[in-house]
Amino acid sequence: MILVPITYKGGVFRHDEILDLIEDMGGYIIQKHMIAQEVVLQALIPKEDIEILRVVSRPLAGEVIPAPLVGTEIAIVSMSLEIHHLPHASCDVAEYLRTAGAKTNMIGLARGFGKRIGLLSDEERDIINEHDLAIYLFGNFETCIQEKMPTFRRGIRVPIIVCGGPTKETLMKIIDPPVSGYVGGLGRFMHRTKEPEDLARLDDIVAEVSRVVDAKRSSIAKDPLSIAPARLMDVILETVPDIHDVTSPIPVVVQMDGVRVKLPYDPYAAQIRTIEVEVGVRISDICDIRPSRMRDYILMKVKPFSETGMLV
Repeated sequence: MILVPITYKGGVFRHDEILDLIEDMGGYIIQKHMIAQEVVLQALIPKEDIEILRVVSRPLAGEVIPAPLVGTEIAIVSMSLEIHHLPHASCDVAEYLRTAGAKTNMIGLARGFGKRIGLLSDEERDIINEHDLAIYLFGNFETCIQEKMPTFRRGIRVPIIVCGGPTKETLMKIIDPPVSGYVGGLGRFMHRTKEPEDLARLDDIVAEVSRVVDAKRSSIAKDPLSIAPARLMDVILETVPDIHDVTSPIPVVVQMDGVRVKLPYDPYAAQIRTIEVEVGVRISDICDIRPSRMRDYILMKVKPFSETGMLV
């Protein structure tokens, strides 16, 4: 069964029927937003059942939209927290990726400004590596990007997409060895992305990220995960009562190869390790569990089938 990411938008009235239908299909609700009289669901559903969901949603004035980035967690890396780096480009990219279904975290580097002193700390590097993908938002100067990139890619194990003021062709020329993706014409700017040409650049980022994510999904499919991260999320929500007291909008973040549980590591990690997914199969048998560098959350990475010899 192939699960595909979608977003459902519709009224609050009778939306519980949509929730039940997605669960009956064997799908998973990744996130649910209720805004006034509208509900927005981000979900993974079987590919062959999309048309059924569309048919059921029409009388409810609902809409089913492809959302290629549902189930991903992406790091938006800004070169600094200074006003000339952080506000508009970083915020707009992060928000626009969320409309495509991604969970985004913004990371402002402590020593990322200036080509002479641009550095990554061990903590920043570890946090970036906890994500599915990293987007580096550089400035407008070609030489600055060229000199800083070797430092900022050192030790990074996740795919990198570089955004900067030079054209895409120029970025591909000056960055060696190559990274996973490039988006040109998006450097530092001091205005919101409201004009058509600005929105087109954000669409380019979504398209590039979707391409890299699809390639990573294809790579994972060659050696499937022992459990689907979305199912692992459901198991934790059902068996760890304290997760429902977390005030974060997403207490369990689904990633492409695991989940981030927003509970402190020391009090809860041992409990989570012993949870049975199926009879005789504990979470510790199919997942690596370690403390996250982000607020002492619990980071769980699912082991592949080649390592465990089981699919649950």
